[in-house]
Amino acid sequence: MIYKLEKPLNVNSTLSVLLAELGEECETVLFLLNQLQLSNLTDEQKGDILAELTGSVCHLNVHTENLPDLIQDEIEQLPD
Repeated sequence: MIYKLEKPLNVNSTLSVLLAELGEECETVLFLLNQLQLSNLTDEQKGDILAELTGSVCHLNVHTENLPDLIQDEIEQLPD
């Protein structure tokens, strides 16, 4: 379950790395959400999945804190 872009992104290297990492973490969240849909989960399994989901959501929150500014910087560098 490793997210990998097929082609490099045409943005600055910092933004490219952050967006690739964002893709990986989003993939993790989607995987965990799919796991929660399983009908035969034990309470322990459900708790483990929810704990991992909490970690992923927190990581996304921290990871994306400055991302809008980096994206805006990239937009501002585009020719008019």
